[in-house]
Amino acid sequence: MKIHCTRLIFPALAILGLAFTAVAADGPAGNVGFKSSKPTVVDLGPEFSPMNGWQLRLRVLTIEPGGRIGMHSHKDRPSVVYFLQGTDTVTRNDGSSQTFHAGDTTGEPGTTVHWHKNDGKDDVILVTADIIKAAPSK
Repeated sequence: MKIHCTRLIFPALAILGLAFTAVAADGPAGNVGFKSSKPTVVDLGPEFSPMNGWQLRLRVLTIEPGGRIGMHSHKDRPSVVYFLQGTDTVTRNDGSSQTFHAGDTTGEPGTTVHWHKNDGKDDVILVTADIIKAAPSK
């Protein structure tokens, strides 16, 4: 009897694990009700030679009520965020989530993969600074 139960339990756990992984990693693609200010950018190479080819970028992002910033990665683009207004729920690719409000801050290392959703009645407004690879010169 023990062998029979084991044969049923392990496949069931594997299926549940795969279903959870698929749901968590399949956040919505694309942005809805989202806008970004014109970025302010500073080339870091002249200041710190090991940072040649990298820039510091500052933007103000706005997400309308019910809007979202689709699933995205911060690979090669770590950032810090300050939330000015609204209720922003951030869901990570592992399925965990956190809700941010005005005055909250967070850091997003290069391993971060997530998406944002405005769950409130007001615009979400956040200020984000990130380090990005410089666009190739034309």
